[in-house]
Amino acid sequence: MRKLKKKVIPKFKSEGRERAFWASHDSSDYLDWTKAQRALLPNLKPSVRTISLRLPEALIARLKVLANKRDVPYQSLLKVLLAERLKQEEATQVPTFRPAQSLP
Repeated sequence: MRKLKKKVIPKFKSEGRERAFWASHDSSDYLDWTKAQRALLPNLKPSVRTISLRLPEALIARLKVLANKRDVPYQSLLKVLLAERLKQEEATQVPTFRPAQSLP
């Protein structure tokens, strides 16, 4: 069996273009995955932060009921709902009015 030569990975002008490229191309055409090695990233920081949030018990109960109906953990549902609402607020944000300073 003859090995096919792998394609050369192009240079990308942006991360977005690279993401679009890999979304539409098979990486096995470019890389020999049989030679891949597991990478260790010991200094990688988690991208999430734990916070303490006090919520009314009734609100938590309603959230748990909704999460149960959707078959997802309630904390995950809370993150989704919060992200959706933030996106909505940011899209409809009206610039704040700042009165001009009075002249002396």
